[in-house]
Amino acid sequence: MGTKNFTETYFRGKDGWVKISARGKKFQMTAEQFLNHLLPAVAGVKPCQTWRIEYKNQKKSGVAKK
Repeated sequence: MGTKNFTETYFRGKDGWVKISARGKKFQMTAEQFLNHLLPAVAGVKPCQTWRIEYKNQKKSGVAKK
């Protein structure tokens, strides 16, 4: 999520949601806190926001050993 001047990154970590701020600081957050950041921007309360969603498969792929 961001504008032309900043970008914030959100992702699901082992212990909950993580926000990486525009300055590179990491913040742990609950699902409720994540939605409180996300929903106003999606609803249009914050204009000029850009969104990019990337899916990253976190499962390890490989051949099972017998």
